[in-house]
Amino acid sequence: MTLPTSFTLTLTCEDRPGIVAAVTTELAAIGANIAESNQFWDRSPNRFFMRIAFTAPVDTTTDSVARNLKSVVDRFGMQFEISDNARMPRIVIMVSRFDHAMLHLLYQIRVGWLKAEVVAIVSNHDDSAAVAQREGIAYHHWPVTKDTKAEQEERLLQLVRDKQADLVVLARYMQVLSDNLSTRLYGKVINIHHSFLPSFKGAKPYHQAFERGVKLIGATSHYVTPDLDEGPIIEQETERVTHAMTAEDFLATGRDIESRVLARAVKMHLERRVMLNGRKTIVFS
Repeated sequence: MTLPTSFTLTLTCEDRPGIVAAVTTELAAIGANIAESNQFWDRSPNRFFMRIAFTAPVDTTTDSVARNLKSVVDRFGMQFEISDNARMPRIVIMVSRFDHAMLHLLYQIRVGWLKAEVVAIVSNHDDSAAVAQREGIAYHHWPVTKDTKAEQEERLLQLVRDKQADLVVLARYMQVLSDNLSTRLYGKVINIHHSFLPSFKGAKPYHQAFERGVKLIGATSHYVTPDLDEGPIIEQETERVTHAMTAEDFLATGRDIESRVLARAVKMHLERRVMLNGRKTIVFS
């Protein structure tokens, strides 16, 4: 038995009556069967967001779906994307010396919870080269200095183009991306920040939190923008800690949270569940 083709449609436009009816009517006309539908109206800017996962006859393509939706797209002034779910998303992972978040991503891909192909690992250190070799992933050791930063970022952009990567994941990559690179890859770079933002600034945030006697620590995954650590937030998590714990306990707890939060953010992005809304995100569960 031939299985139908599976797609995900995301769209946004100014809110007005009839959007859902118009979109679903056109999908029904091509024989689509809706498997999942989510929508949200942001009242302040009067903006409508929608995500629909659907199946369609086997000869259906993203282009043919787009053609059938053209009249609706034009009528409502929509911005939209259609993805073929049979295509495996391709990601580039960037890491420095702390590899816990990267290892968690690789594990979740190996067991099938996270459906993606890692096409390259990029690092400013060579610590993770053995992991990449074991996983059969191309490893690029590109040290970064003030003099080589611009060249390294151009090499990264070329790598993303050559590998047709859909997403760059900063899995504790401890280098700040330039404003130029952040702008050119806007919406395609996800970072894990080792604090529940807003946070303690500077080095050793968990030690600072320990010294201040905080009762909650956490992590934040967000899109990278020219505004350092202030990009649209995708996912966050906190965990309660106590005075009886050491700074090393804080660190271990934080690493676990970082790994989980980053993996969930990557999964939601690749499943087209995250939509940018100015400085915020719409995240459909």
